[in-house]
Amino acid sequence: MLNRIEYPQIEIDLNKISENAKLITELAKKSGVEICGVVKGSDSSPLIAKRLSDAGCSSIGDSRIEKIAMMKESGVDAEMLLLRVPMICEVEHVISYVDISLNSEKSVLEALNEEALKQEKTHKVILMMDLGDLREGYYDKYEMVDTAKYVEKELKGLRLHGIGTNLGCFGAIRPDVENLTKLCDIAESIEEAIGRKLDIISGGATSSLTLLYDEKMPKRINHLRVGEGILLARDLPDVWDYEMRGAHSNNFILKAQIIEIKEKPSHPVGEIFIDAFGNTPEYEDKGIRKRALAAIGKKDIGHHDSLIPRLECLTIEGSSSDHLIVDITDCNADLKVGDILEFDMYYQSMLYLMSSDSVKKIYIE
Repeated sequence: MLNRIEYPQIEIDLNKISENAKLITELAKKSGVEICGVVKGSDSSPLIAKRLSDAGCSSIGDSRIEKIAMMKESGVDAEMLLLRVPMICEVEHVISYVDISLNSEKSVLEALNEEALKQEKTHKVILMMDLGDLREGYYDKYEMVDTAKYVEKELKGLRLHGIGTNLGCFGAIRPDVENLTKLCDIAESIEEAIGRKLDIISGGATSSLTLLYDEKMPKRINHLRVGEGILLARDLPDVWDYEMRGAHSNNFILKAQIIEIKEKPSHPVGEIFIDAFGNTPEYEDKGIRKRALAAIGKKDIGHHDSLIPRLECLTIEGSSSDHLIVDITDCNADLKVGDILEFDMYYQSMLYLMSSDSVKKIYIE
């Protein structure tokens, strides 16, 4: 068996992640909001899940049932929320390992109910409403109210825990007072229909944190599902130009080794056709430049635009499956083959890097 090769590696600062989780859960508590700590971006690390739970997250969220099972078996003692609508083929495992699931299909709810009765359990469900982002959820309010009544009155193995929505993940729709107030109004219609209050009205994810910071969250919203805003805390400050006061954004650091340094033309020579991914890239001719190759690529990072060089003189020129091409012409540092380049990152690269078996994980406590 090949021993674990040292590089590439990703260094994870557990203390900074804990501090981010405490910051967000305490901010949310002031508005009566619970936080589900989403760990899928960390490849469902049990160490990170435990940190989020200890820091005040009311539950741990993930989109893959096998990852939730792994965390449970690794000793993560927390309420587990399945973020993706269950597949029919995984219903047995959902009831076995998951406390709460997000749902939008009657047939799935019926299958969950049948299995819950078989296992003599009560499974909590959150019905999802699509407010325009066009991912999962009911688009028709009246269909959702009817489904809620059906769950409440007919499916005895399930508890209608609440309703929720997703914003910003597919359609890039911004959460705001108007669309989240609409969710609250739908919740009140359901409550009138079933004759009791819902436990949860889940108002989205990291992108909804701006409403918490600005103290504009509609009062009935009492739950958010937050991953990136705890693990990285970069999207809001860097993409939304919104300051997350007190949050750490350098919690994951990629370290990749240089395997080649050469002076080469900055523009490819010959007829440009398509690259390995079917794209036809464009290049700026800057003459002969000094370039380094690092042993990391799209297979590990997703797209290279999701990396942030820590060496400011360095620019990322591109990547292939297994190589990162960087321009080091303007660097005064005497870089050589074998040296290590460091990068901060956005969510996409964290997601890929933490899932890659070729990248060593180093946890700092």
